[in-house]
Amino acid sequence: MVRFARTALTAALTGGMMLAALGPGAQAAPGGSGGSAPTGGHPDPVPEPVRQAQGEGDVVALTVDDGPNPGETDALLDLLAERDIRAVFCVIGQNITAPGGAELLRRIVDDGHVLCNHTTSYADMAGWESEEIRQDLTETLEIIRDALDDPQAPVPFFRAPNGSWGQTPEVAVELGMQPLAVVNTIADWETQDEQILTENLREAIVPGELVLVHDGGGDRWGTISAVETVVTEKLADGWEFTLPVGIDTGDDGDQPTAVQRWVVRP
Repeated sequence: MVRFARTALTAALTGGMMLAALGPGAQAAPGGSGGSAPTGGHPDPVPEPVRQAQGEGDVVALTVDDGPNPGETDALLDLLAERDIRAVFCVIGQNITAPGGAELLRRIVDDGHVLCNHTTSYADMAGWESEEIRQDLTETLEIIRDALDDPQAPVPFFRAPNGSWGQTPEVAVELGMQPLAVVNTIADWETQDEQILTENLREAIVPGELVLVHDGGGDRWGTISAVETVVTEKLADGWEFTLPVGIDTGDDGDQPTAVQRWVVRP
């Protein structure tokens, strides 16, 4: 699998290339270089959580929550690399600062995957005020970028823990991050029975949408085994694993290209 330099991906998701992708008269995302708040780097985020995958036909975008987690995340990265698949990793700040977390985060990025801000912890934010949310999301951005030693590392997506959105979508948009829908889950927080999760994952993969699995938050070895089985089956059946709509990280070349303008599909 091609490994992409963080600096190249940053250039694609921030700065002049990002504005060029948006067209004449475009402005930087809220909280960009002209403001005091950090920005995740998505060019045109909207509060409505996105659930669509790039491409047409039998395509799906794999999203992975609650890591990084030594062991399961390593195994997941191995199997994705072997199959040349990129995913969105929704990372938790406290897991990045835990032993082994920063190293895993660096590998996630070096392997070409896309990052999603999944907050500093597993707290349910449904009842939080916007300023509390902003502080948490900003802290998570800082944790990610400190671990990567890259103050401009792109984090274009946000996902609320438990899908409890509250005021989080609006704050995420202000910080330049597109909310990712919590859809097509496999209930791997309820069981780690490999057979059950394998069946759940087969049913959860819907053409043109996201699918959500977990690599952290507890023992996830059943999930990893289910992912390996079902991904292998889907690839054999001609499915393609892509990324959520709204970004382009250079699938057709060795270097990432500019971020594409956000398109909301009906």
